[in-house]
Amino acid sequence: MHKGIGVSPGVVVGVAYRVESVLGSGEPQTLDNAARIPEEVARFDRAVEDTTAELETFVQRIALELGTPAADIFKSHLQIVNDPELTARVHAGIEKQRLTAFSALQVVMNAYAAQFARIDQEYFRERITDVRDVMTRIGSHLTRKPGAADNGNGSVDSHPGDEPVILVAHEILPSQAMNLGDLPIAAIVTEIGGSTSHAAILARSRGIPAVSGVENIMNDVVAGDLMVVDGREGHVIVRPDREATAAYRKVQREFFNFKDSLIANRDLPAVSCDGTQVELLANINNLADANAADTVGATGVGLFRTEYLFLTHHDVPGEEEQYEYYRQIVLNSPNKTATIRTLDLGGDKTVPYLGRRNEPNPFMGWRSIRIFFDNPKLLVTQIRAILRAGRHGKVSMLFPMITTVEELRRLNTMVKEAKNNLKREGVPFADDVKTGVMVEVPAAAVCIDALLRETDFISIGSNDLIQYLVAADRDNPKVAHLCEPLSPSIFRVIHMVLEACQRTGTPVTVCGEMAGQARSALVLFGMGLRRFSMSPAFIPQVKALISSVTTAQAERFAHHVLQLSTNEEIRTYLSERLREVSSVLEAIDFA
Repeated sequence: MHKGIGVSPGVVVGVAYRVESVLGSGEPQTLDNAARIPEEVARFDRAVEDTTAELETFVQRIALELGTPAADIFKSHLQIVNDPELTARVHAGIEKQRLTAFSALQVVMNAYAAQFARIDQEYFRERITDVRDVMTRIGSHLTRKPGAADNGNGSVDSHPGDEPVILVAHEILPSQAMNLGDLPIAAIVTEIGGSTSHAAILARSRGIPAVSGVENIMNDVVAGDLMVVDGREGHVIVRPDREATAAYRKVQREFFNFKDSLIANRDLPAVSCDGTQVELLANINNLADANAADTVGATGVGLFRTEYLFLTHHDVPGEEEQYEYYRQIVLNSPNKTATIRTLDLGGDKTVPYLGRRNEPNPFMGWRSIRIFFDNPKLLVTQIRAILRAGRHGKVSMLFPMITTVEELRRLNTMVKEAKNNLKREGVPFADDVKTGVMVEVPAAAVCIDALLRETDFISIGSNDLIQYLVAADRDNPKVAHLCEPLSPSIFRVIHMVLEACQRTGTPVTVCGEMAGQARSALVLFGMGLRRFSMSPAFIPQVKALISSVTTAQAERFAHHVLQLSTNEEIRTYLSERLREVSSVLEAIDFA
């Protein structure tokens, strides 16, 4: 039995599938016939030529989009890919050790990594990142097959068939999460991360159980091992005995039968026992999520994370490509209603074409809106694409990571200028696109009254708000326990923001993971929140929760929570109240 953090509820018994095999690492492969050596050398040379052509186009594109300094990063990559020493080493691995081209590339990469690690100067040690980036590009061309998608990690993923698997990984990064989209994953287990890590968000968006923060699980699991994952209790059992397997399979059936029964409320309104109506919106990353939101009965998309479009590109998506993608998102969103968030890159979500900055704490540094004030062309392109997509439905534009009123005024000016330019160019766009602020930095919450005078709506991003409020990285297992949504400080700050919005009549949504967790949703409803945005998988159970209480009940619960002093007091109290409201919902809540 391994213990971790339950981040997505449910129980699954299944077969382990280690992330390395998904992402293409493994033991070096040799050629079975020496006659294949010239062919393999030629295959590597073609991959180098293809990578060179790709980078040359890339440099031109980046220079136009972001300017010469950003393009210079990739000019150095061109030097690396055409380095005679790199080519000679890979050729030697193929010719002398009979390695496949891809394995020879891996061996050379490992040798470079060891060589760079011995260098004293930090600047030169960090250049290994550029070398790895180039070799990944070459590797992607070596493994690419007609019609196959490059996974960005040096190989094309080989699917384990149609049988659902339990994905076991050290960590799942945002770009990796996108590449895992088509795998039949039944559950996820990671060594690091907490309830708001990307592995957790991926799991909840699919409605599958997940456990994060399971130390050393990779050392104990072999591909094909039978495993049990309990996403509520945070338990992971490797190679369970027959009795435990039978018991957990029974719980698994009961859990999924209950979830299936909740889907029956898809067409029912989200309304409390005494008639108070709420909006249940969906957080989405892509078109598949938009369709899922419609399936479970969401009334719209409360948060479309546009950065996932950028994470799957080797370069900057242009205005036309962005416009077309946003148009499709809007058309496929429930009621053609979508709030589109501008790029929220930085921290753990990075793209090479913005350059790499070594920061001691990237979550507190150059990220999100701060990046795009330094790259205004990129942000203006996105703003224009969103305004154009606004013609196809009810669209709002949401700005993340706002800290000051000055930032918001600058953004509002950029939107106004974009509208004027589109009008002057004769390009059709929606003039009625509302603009809003994401409250996730404590400074924004404290100065909420000033921000409300400059914006159309507010969206509270509880995931980042929590980690910034408690000064703890949510993906660091040593401090992830501090990122507790059921805490006095979080509820009091959110209550302050909600009261300010209620005073001014400003629409407000909570779009973090708290919105989809039954205990915290109960309190938010009692505080007066009427717009919840969450992973689509959680909409049916939140709808069931709201329909099980009266407004007065929820208000009484919220008032009591605001008087409590500790996390444990709040957790105990809300567990008892939720059990009174619905013992079944209490059993599957994971907060």
